[in-house]
Amino acid sequence: MFAADNASRALGIEIVDLHPGVATTTVTVGETMVNGHGITHGGYVFLLADTTFALACNSRGDAAVAARADIRFLRATRLGDVLTATAVERERFGRNGLYDVTVRRGGEVIAEFRGDSRTIPSGG
Repeated sequence: MFAADNASRALGIEIVDLHPGVATTTVTVGETMVNGHGITHGGYVFLLADTTFALACNSRGDAAVAARADIRFLRATRLGDVLTATAVERERFGRNGLYDVTVRRGGEVIAEFRGDSRTIPSGG
């Protein structure tokens, strides 16, 4: 799935770890990711968390998509910062899943994301 994710790969998102129900990714904040306040645009932080969520909810082999997602921005980041996101499966039931993603800069939490997934039939 990640091999076909042009948006995530174009931003330089890399997979650090991936196993059933868990995924970790990383990205370095580049010049095109900074907003007019000189901080990382929240959309890019969301994209990193969402990509990590997608990897975790598809890690068991069933095709899954987001049914809902939200994020809490806790701290700003800047050009050159290395962000690491870790997604953890909290619950799977029927076609549904619940995942939490923590985004960090070093050991400091900068955002918390929660996503609900839904498996889809093969072929979309």
